[in-house]
Amino acid sequence: MASVLIVDDAAFMRMMIKDILSKNGFEIAGEAANGAEAVEKYKELKPDLVTMDITMPEMDGIQALKEIKQIDGGAKVIMCSAMGQQSMVIDAIQSGAKDFIVKPFQADRVLEAIKKVLGQ
Repeated sequence: MASVLIVDDAAFMRMMIKDILSKNGFEIAGEAANGAEAVEKYKELKPDLVTMDITMPEMDGIQALKEIKQIDGGAKVIMCSAMGQQSMVIDAIQSGAKDFIVKPFQADRVLEAIKKVLGQ
């Protein structure tokens, strides 16, 4: 099954995504709490997919997405946004994100986005 890097500054959100994915057979490659950490972990772990929060301290998700896409043009990144972040979601899609999911997460939507992006 595909390996996923989970990026969110809120440990609770990472735990929610991890729970949804591990219950459905995905391997959790690792976790990161900000964009800078996400870029480092991506290089180290080479996951099949990244779930990336948009709003984080140190480096936001859009900047991290751009850096990951420079490292690996084929990187599959799904952005996670709160309601009302449409303009940031558009930026993220234009920067190479494959899809987005909205908080609070609904398990079926998270899985649907991941399967779509992975072509399953």
